[in-house]
Amino acid sequence: MRVGHIESLVFFLGLTPASVLLLRTFLGNLGANPIEVITHDTGIWSLRILLVTLALTPIRRFTGWNVLSRFRRMLGLFAFFYASLHFLTYIVLDQFFAFDYIIEDIVERPYITVGFLGFVLLIPLAVTSSQAMIRRLGGHRWKVLHRLIYFCATAGVVHFLWQAKIDLRRPLVYAIVLAVLLMARLVFNYWRPVSVTSLRDQS
Repeated sequence: MRVGHIESLVFFLGLTPASVLLLRTFLGNLGANPIEVITHDTGIWSLRILLVTLALTPIRRFTGWNVLSRFRRMLGLFAFFYASLHFLTYIVLDQFFAFDYIIEDIVERPYITVGFLGFVLLIPLAVTSSQAMIRRLGGHRWKVLHRLIYFCATAGVVHFLWQAKIDLRRPLVYAIVLAVLLMARLVFNYWRPVSVTSLRDQS
């Protein structure tokens, strides 16, 4: 399968959760609390796609499949897309643009505070995702800026954990996945295999 075909498949898969949610909305199949279902589904898909995006680099380094790097931008934008739907659902459908209550929620409810912070941190990543912005910022500064994705994912996991309150089993799974991905980054950044030449020099 050609890379272009794989990109089309990834794009189709990225739209699938939103399409299913839209279809369920039209069919009236969202249960007794449709706003809660929309809020949950858009939020959880944003977090899932963020974690998949973070997983691409360790998978690429372990397997040597460099083609995976071509999908990071698309997946990152899909994560931002679902995070935006999640936030808009809260503003429009849940709070009906009552910005005084929204601000009060953000300030006084920790799980909303950390979720809002994660969304805000995603914005510069989405804005600077194009090749033109990479050239404008320079490769090094762009890479430093895009390390914010780790803070975004952490905020998303904490948001999910604090929102769950009682049943923490599913949020803990996401927390474990994130911890493994963060550990993989530390390993790749600070661990360097000792070459045979180096061992000979030391002997």
